[in-house]
Amino acid sequence: MPDTVAEMNQVMAEADCLVDEQQVQTAISNLADDITGRLKDSNPLLLCVMNGGLILTGQLLPRLKFPVQAEYLHATRYRQETTGGILEWKLQPEADMKDRVVLIVDDILDEGTTLCAIADYCLAHGAKEVLTAVLVDKQHDRKARPDLKADFTGLDVEDRFLFGFGMDYKGYWRNAPGIYAVKGL
Repeated sequence: MPDTVAEMNQVMAEADCLVDEQQVQTAISNLADDITGRLKDSNPLLLCVMNGGLILTGQLLPRLKFPVQAEYLHATRYRQETTGGILEWKLQPEADMKDRVVLIVDDILDEGTTLCAIADYCLAHGAKEVLTAVLVDKQHDRKARPDLKADFTGLDVEDRFLFGFGMDYKGYWRNAPGIYAVKGL
């Protein structure tokens, strides 16, 4: 698909770099320090939300200074207006959550509907406490709940169409080394 490659290269060439790679690495180090400080004695279960949380989780895990059980899940949200909070599970977590602290790791907190639904799922399956960690909190007033915040946030970024470090544009550029905004979006 040469047209796709050309289109994706054009998107990158025109994109605005909002956060460079070094700033992202600093944010991940700070996240790891905050998570370690809070969870080092709690035997947490870390759940990576696929596909977006893959890069953050991969870079976060070696920086956590305590033993951690890491698993993954894959869920998407139906985009129909009347069923906005219902998840479609592509892969449910298999680990036992009963009486555990669960840390959900994802790339971005945008509106937060999917993250909230995953947290509710974990609580319904016996988690003692559910915490969330995101690389990016997109700044706007369209959150699923008023004042919705992740427990651990790496960066606050403006309300634009973002890609890089796990976030994608049409399925591409999750591998971009910083946080970029698509020109005009």
